[in-house]
Amino acid sequence: MLRFGILSTAKIGRELVVPAIQDAENCVVSAIASRDPAKARAMAERFSVPHAFGSYEEMLASDAIDAVYIPLPTSQHVEWAIKAADAGKHVLCEKPLALKANEIDAVIAARDRNKVLISEAFMVTYSPVWRKVRSLIAEGAVGRLRHVQGAFTYFNRDPANMRNIPALGGGGLPDIGVYPAITTRFSTGKEPLRVQANTERDPEFGTDIYSSVRADFGDFELSFYISTQLAARQVMVFHGDQGYIEVKSPFNADRYGREEVELTNQNHGQSQLFRFQDARQYKLEAEAFSRAARGEAEEVVTLESSRLNQKFIDAIYRASERDGWERV
Repeated sequence: MLRFGILSTAKIGRELVVPAIQDAENCVVSAIASRDPAKARAMAERFSVPHAFGSYEEMLASDAIDAVYIPLPTSQHVEWAIKAADAGKHVLCEKPLALKANEIDAVIAARDRNKVLISEAFMVTYSPVWRKVRSLIAEGAVGRLRHVQGAFTYFNRDPANMRNIPALGGGGLPDIGVYPAITTRFSTGKEPLRVQANTERDPEFGTDIYSSVRADFGDFELSFYISTQLAARQVMVFHGDQGYIEVKSPFNADRYGREEVELTNQNHGQSQLFRFQDARQYKLEAEAFSRAARGEAEEVVTLESSRLNQKFIDAIYRASERDGWERV
């Protein structure tokens, strides 16, 4: 069993990742760390975790854990991923790993010098939903792929929420823009070449709250919009000359709706519905990461892929400041 330590008592860890790890077949949560010892103890008691630490450094120095899950604010991801690696721990870090692509170079260096696994926690890449989309495209189910369309929105104007605080790495593109990017790259095996974009910032928070993006992948285009101040919506569609694939609730399937993929043929005369009941993508993520950390052959999100994804997001920001195409 791979023994995880959880670096902070953040909501995503409490509600989604810790329960998933505890339910996984090959890993377990062995420690919780918080700068507030009472919070660490309370969360440890809630999940029957044997160790609670009043500092992150204390947990990293402990031999009670083999790996660390990091759900800290985005602005702290790189720092603590490197510190965990230097402590000899494997690292599963919440997305986005960094706020600039070149920041990931130091994380790659830490991985290599310590011979540990570091992976960005893109749970969607472990979901059978997205593996089905990838296999359908590879099999030619939609023919020649010409266009991918996506949307990911929610409404959040809480000034205390980290997503609305620039100093903590807030903003729509870091939080949710990464998802249309990673799922398109994952499903097609292709990388964006150039991008056009329009981005709006909140006058009070200073964070990006809306982006409309057009990306040229060479063989096809991706167009998507994201927002932190629109009614909640999620969709991804892969459109080819022989049919199209619609992913019904592509990102937060366990909370948003049914885990379904619908393939419709060219004349809209036939559809196939692929349904995945209770796929539990966070559990699958934890199990895959644990196998890879133990040296087993397993597909995980590499730091090199993370760097390419962040390079795409960086280009969107640059494109938003000018007219015309921006190279990725």
